Amino acid sequence: MPAMHRLRKIRAVVSPRILKRALILPILLLTAFVFIGFFHSHPQYWHQLQHVPLSTLVLVFGLNVILLSILAGIYRTCIHLCAKQIGGQENFLLTAYSSIINFFGPLQSGPGVRAAYLKTKLHIRLRDYTFVTLLYYALFAIMNILFLCIGSRPWWQTLLAILLTSGACLWVLRRFTGGNTQALQALNLKPRLLIVLATLTFLQIAVQCLSFYVELHTINAGISLRQAITYTGAADLALFVSLTPGAIGFRESFLVFSHSLHHISTANILSANLIDRAVYVVFLVAVFVVAASTHASTLLRLKKLRQQAE
Repeated sequence: MPAMHRLRKIRAVVSPRILKRALILPILLLTAFVFIGFFHSHPQYWHQLQHVPLSTLVLVFGLNVILLSILAGIYRTCIHLCAKQIGGQENFLLTAYSSIINFFGPLQSGPGVRAAYLKTKLHIRLRDYTFVTLLYYALFAIMNILFLCIGSRPWWQTLLAILLTSGACLWVLRRFTGGNTQALQALNLKPRLLIVLATLTFLQIAVQCLSFYVELHTINAGISLRQAITYTGAADLALFVSLTPGAIGFRESFLVFSHSLHHISTANILSANLIDRAVYVVFLVAVFVVAASTHASTLLRLKKLRQQAE
């Protein structure tokens, strides 16, 4: 019995969640070391970054605004698929706060925050929302495989990759439900909503691709849109295995390892990612200010209405 008790303690200490948390800081430090070391050894790229046009930064910031709007639409559609409704302002605040937490919080925790909020506020079952989220992730994975392959591989390899990814996604969804279709009866899986979710997911990846293209083209005017499409697929797929805020380190690694597909140099990858992350952090700060002021004004209005009612 004491041996079993010690074994449970060891398992608790080395649980996957604790191991993931323990890996975050070393990965962030290693990534920072790689960035600093690279730009120290290649100062010409740092000087190039210092002359990035303001118009590029403004354009990337604007594309992030569009991306947040699309993301809000995706989350609202996911709620509709759970047969519930949410107000526009409430959905914006939930999207804003979960995006901030997803970047700065541990282990990409944004989806968990949304699920907990929706369970408390709209009484959406965690199982239902998790299934719908997995459905969105499946569409996200399939479309990014399309982006990864369409610009670099023959059509038959692209089709095969999409079919294999689709099969894997269907297997995951089936495993989640246990093959029991009755578990989905509470959901509102209308074809119209599924088409809306698929369309918004494609728009999300397309706008992200445009943002990457602007950053890459600023660094190296010789980089084509075709290369940026493949680059986007690799960058987005890194999100599925990332532990760090904004997939820092993981995205760069995926992009470097997929060089044979997009043929973009490590120097251009690191420079473009520096622009992307710097603008995104500023964007999230701006989102937090707007969300906080909106939330504060909402609370003030509610307080006044309550006082009037009394």
